Amino acid sequence: MIEGVESKEDRERLAKLGIDTIADLALLLPTRYENYRLNSSAILNSHNLIEATIKSSAYNPKYLKLKLFAKNYRSDIDAIIFHPRKYHYDKFKSGLSYYLYGRVEQGYGGLTIIQPQIVEEELVNSIVPKYKSKLQNRSVIKLMQRYLTKERFLSFGVDEEIYRVFSLIHFPDIDFIKAYEKESGFSTKTIETIKYLEIYNYLKKLSKKKLEFPAKKRLNGNIEDFVASLPFELTGDQKRAIEDIQKDLSGTKAAKRVIMGDVGSGKSMVIFASAFIAYPNRSLLMAPTTILANQLYNEAKKFLPSDMKIILVTNSTKEEDLSPYHFIIGTHALLYRELPEVDLVMVDEQHRFGTKQRALIAKMVSSGEQQPHYLQFTATPIPRTMSMIQSSIVDITQIKEIPFQKDIKTKIVTKADFKELLEHIDKEIGREKQIIIVYPLVEESEAIEYQSIDEARGFWEKRYERVFVTHGKDRDKEEIVEQFRDEGDILIATTLVEVGISLPRLSTIIIVAPERLGLATLHQLRGRVSRHGDKGYCFLMTKQPDNKRLREFCKTTDGFEIAELDLKFRESGDLLKGDQQSGKVFKYLDLESDGEIIAKAKMDLGLK
Repeated sequence: MIEGVESKEDRERLAKLGIDTIADLALLLPTRYENYRLNSSAILNSHNLIEATIKSSAYNPKYLKLKLFAKNYRSDIDAIIFHPRKYHYDKFKSGLSYYLYGRVEQGYGGLTIIQPQIVEEELVNSIVPKYKSKLQNRSVIKLMQRYLTKERFLSFGVDEEIYRVFSLIHFPDIDFIKAYEKESGFSTKTIETIKYLEIYNYLKKLSKKKLEFPAKKRLNGNIEDFVASLPFELTGDQKRAIEDIQKDLSGTKAAKRVIMGDVGSGKSMVIFASAFIAYPNRSLLMAPTTILANQLYNEAKKFLPSDMKIILVTNSTKEEDLSPYHFIIGTHALLYRELPEVDLVMVDEQHRFGTKQRALIAKMVSSGEQQPHYLQFTATPIPRTMSMIQSSIVDITQIKEIPFQKDIKTKIVTKADFKELLEHIDKEIGREKQIIIVYPLVEESEAIEYQSIDEARGFWEKRYERVFVTHGKDRDKEEIVEQFRDEGDILIATTLVEVGISLPRLSTIIIVAPERLGLATLHQLRGRVSRHGDKGYCFLMTKQPDNKRLREFCKTTDGFEIAELDLKFRESGDLLKGDQQSGKVFKYLDLESDGEIIAKAKMDLGLK
């Protein structure tokens, strides 16, 4: 709450408006201004104030027509009030005088003021901002008058120029209003200042979430031994990510870092390097699926030293004491086990777990104020400007290089291309390659004009031999995917295949109704193919071949470019509350084009 609010009524009003800071109040902008200056002549096709005496009135069921004498114009003027109510008939009687405000137009018979409203005498020759809020306009103006002070602005950390601009927005002078009317809105400079305060306010609130805790232990494993033991050379980005993590883990403060690696960038090696740095202290990794946890466990056994004790924990593994192990790899089943104290917590594909799940796993292995180091890995890159904002809560490392250069052809196809698509599938199966076909629904739905899995599977099963079918609600889905990996030609599925499954023979993915999916999901699905540099294909089977979003997606396989596109088409989520994954958060700031404003606000706040 804004400091110095002594009135209980004002505290309730501010709470009703959702206002916590002076910037919140300042950013409640007027939607328009009513200029109550008395001019000696009318400004046509604009709102004017007149000092009027009613000469006569003519009643009609649809409108009330008045003959007025405008004292400030020294001439007669007509007034038209559409859909009049009893109030109007009572107020507008011959001989009475009012200050009236309305749009003045030139008619055949002279000037006419349309739908005039009575203005109180105390407001004459003033400019009144109009606010759209849960309070009456008069109450909002009083809050602005009481609390939008220079002292409060400066104590919030912004300079006098910011205060000057917002003071004019809420308490405008005649020059400001002339410019506003000329521009039909705020000037470019004013808009930039509004955007600046919006992101400054947001980042200031956000930075309070970056709580620092003492680390349980400083972890200093010799990473050179691990790197030297690998049968391949790490990419430059992998090495830089490991350096960032090594620096974090050796510190006295508990690390909070997000490692963003594009699909196929080799994040698993960075995960294993992190566990090696922690060794002989205990580390834990939580993965979103049993298949992925199994895959990571098998790779960890292959690349980490044999004297490092590693265990896999899933729903199907038996209960046992986990304290003898150095590296615990598991699914969400870890949330239901008795866990020993852990010095490093890692979460893979972190966007697949809820905020509460991620917080719970960290809390389960903490001890008092001291917390384990915490690393989150994701293959869904955050756009550059969102990264700039989110890095106010956590440190961010990006892995852009990939060990194998991907060669994936992405193409939009329609029903007319189906014969050609079948020929491609036949050719790939002949090369002992695999195909995944992703459908939008399991069962038929009248709301969607596409086939579901249930409707389509018969065709594929009749035409091809080794066809496997699964979906998100299928209890045996992970076993089916594993069986497909070893024996299948075609897998028919929903988007459950999005995350991290290694299918070395997969060359083609066909996504039905791609316009229904976010670009990040499409990119994840496409990332299943060409995992080792082989030629790959992604076909977008759509009834919207001219879809601009899909056409842009086809032009790039760069996950970070995809993330920028996703932001452009979808808007961002709310980092403050953490429960909104998409939808517009900022009213004025444009995340796509206002990177410089964000950078300035971060610099002024002393953030990284």
